[in-house]
Amino acid sequence: MALKDIPRGQMRACVLLDRRGVEQSAADPCGAGVERSLTGREIVLCHTKQGIFALDNICTHAHARMNEGRLRGLRLICPLHGASFDVRDGRVLGAPATVPLAHHAVRIVEGFVEVALDHSTLNQSTSA
Repeated sequence: MALKDIPRGQMRACVLLDRRGVEQSAADPCGAGVERSLTGREIVLCHTKQGIFALDNICTHAHARMNEGRLRGLRLICPLHGASFDVRDGRVLGAPATVPLAHHAVRIVEGFVEVALDHSTLNQSTSA
């Protein structure tokens, strides 16, 4: 996904396909998207003043899609019950969630966002 496709203060959902990159979901005007996955891994990319951050897209509390929530600074807020997470490391900032979101390393290469998927976190967000 190109960095220019993620305005600062917004987020985009995407699906990790393989090491070569991500597939961008069809985005609506609010910056949210609906995605399909061959691998089952949904990622939300959050563009803040501090940079781009990647987290698993499914809330650890009630399995809602985080890209349908709100991004307020460094706080990602779940649309279902209002649980909030720090986009920098996935830690829980507000109840009712108690399990952090898996976060992933991000880098920008020639204007494109690359996400490093840590396979040790594959089931972290679904084990709660």
